[in-house]
Amino acid sequence: MQFQKKITILSASFCRIQLAINVQIPVDYGGLGGKAIYIDTEGSFMVERVYQIAEGCISDIMEYFPCHHDKSSSGQENLQPESFLAGIYYFRICSYTEQIAVINYLEKFLGEHKDVRIVIIDSVTFHFRQDFDDLALRTRVLCGLSLKLMKLSKSYNLAVVLLNQVTTKFTEGSFQLTLALGDSWSHSCTNRLILYWKGNERCAYLDKSPSLPVASTPYAVTSKGVRDAGSSSCKRVRVM
Repeated sequence: MQFQKKITILSASFCRIQLAINVQIPVDYGGLGGKAIYIDTEGSFMVERVYQIAEGCISDIMEYFPCHHDKSSSGQENLQPESFLAGIYYFRICSYTEQIAVINYLEKFLGEHKDVRIVIIDSVTFHFRQDFDDLALRTRVLCGLSLKLMKLSKSYNLAVVLLNQVTTKFTEGSFQLTLALGDSWSHSCTNRLILYWKGNERCAYLDKSPSLPVASTPYAVTSKGVRDAGSSSCKRVRVM
């Protein structure tokens, strides 16, 4: 799994654990062999779910690389759920001031942990929606944070994944779904992926990218994690 040195914003959160696991797949098995920083602002991080997804990842590796696994003793040692859990540096954030402080601290932390390949913030939105009343100041603060994260991404060759939320906006006589934190924040990302429901099917829509065409695909969330749901097409949900 390859990561661009850019910022990606997601509008749903259940894929975040999958990313924190996938980035740790050993190089011998086609992965990055890196570690993850997980900044949890909502208290939604579940160790049991991480363990379950790690087991699913190991199961897939065993299935796709049976012969290679038998020959690699170092790979066998790393292919344990506990190893994947140990590869996630976890920060619990309880206010927007703590969130700002942790992001400012990341440069020092990354300098000491050069094996980190992804930074996940779940979600960047929560405390700024709840506790920040000055919208103009909020926009300036978030712009500064996004620039800092972009710099870290380029300097340390890692991916930054920011999870956004959705809210409702009254327009044209009805309520429509819209991305939280406003348009200026949504434009600050390099790639924007929107996750949504289409009937009983989960879909992912690539809304913005400098290198990839606009596209959508269905996917499934299973006991093993996020998996391909087939080849049926999805249409874009209306997001203002």
